[in-house]
Amino acid sequence: MDMSGNWFIESVYPDLNVMLQVRHVLYSGETAYQKVEVLDSELFGRSLVLDGKTQSTERDEHIYHETLVHPAMFCHPGPKQVFIGGGGEGGTLREALVHKSVERVTMVDLDPEVIELCRKYLPNHHRGSFDDPRTNLLHEDARGYLKNTSDYYDTIILDLVDPLEGGTAALLYTQEFYAIAKARLNPGGVLVTQSGPAGLLSYTECFTTIFHTLGTLFNHTKAAQVHIPAFQTLWGFTIASDTAFPDTSGDEADAEAARRLSNPLKYYDSESHRNMFALPKFQREGLEREDRVNKDSDPVFMI
Repeated sequence: MDMSGNWFIESVYPDLNVMLQVRHVLYSGETAYQKVEVLDSELFGRSLVLDGKTQSTERDEHIYHETLVHPAMFCHPGPKQVFIGGGGEGGTLREALVHKSVERVTMVDLDPEVIELCRKYLPNHHRGSFDDPRTNLLHEDARGYLKNTSDYYDTIILDLVDPLEGGTAALLYTQEFYAIAKARLNPGGVLVTQSGPAGLLSYTECFTTIFHTLGTLFNHTKAAQVHIPAFQTLWGFTIASDTAFPDTSGDEADAEAARRLSNPLKYYDSESHRNMFALPKFQREGLEREDRVNKDSDPVFMI
């Protein structure tokens, strides 16, 4: 990231930068794991930036977090035990806790300093979810935790930073990691992961590979995509389970939300559901062509 005057400059691709005018830099520093900025802008409100990459903003974080959480959780008839890998801002935790069936959410985020910064500077993201009595917040490596725990989960939600070379989540998108996670699912359990940029210029960076890799382990996979303005592109998500997905092609999402959620949603409904799973032709063809399997020995990184 380059801060030039009051402008935040972010690299979207090696030959493309975007500039955002910043009102205030609320925080800038380094934790043991990554560089952290919390910025405030007229356009997006407060934004969390890790290692120069925008993670979420007040203006549009609800699109990302609702898309990540609810379609997957609605694939289970009544999730009680939920695992979140990553999720520092608390938005994913917030959305999982909206499900009235949930009894416990175990959130494992590596960096306690980021959590504390989000608690302080991003209250509109977490909205007190860290203090919910159903929250079990831990600070360790998500892969090590899942490998060693004896707990089982109805839903595993992976809200991880992107698979960047040398990044903290580099080995949290591989076949070996997904096998570890799958082993911690209850029968009928569902896994969902954010799957990186899915626009025309970037869909083969990791979106297609994550989908194909999960397909080597699970009987059923489906991909979704939404436009997130702060990310400058379409963004991908992948849901995986060994149990067939329920039909939510009509108005079922609205009915399920009314029945199962304690708060109304801002973005996700039946119409949005149909849109997010109606992939454009280039994505469908890319998913069908993809033959790479992301392995520990040969991980696929974003540019």
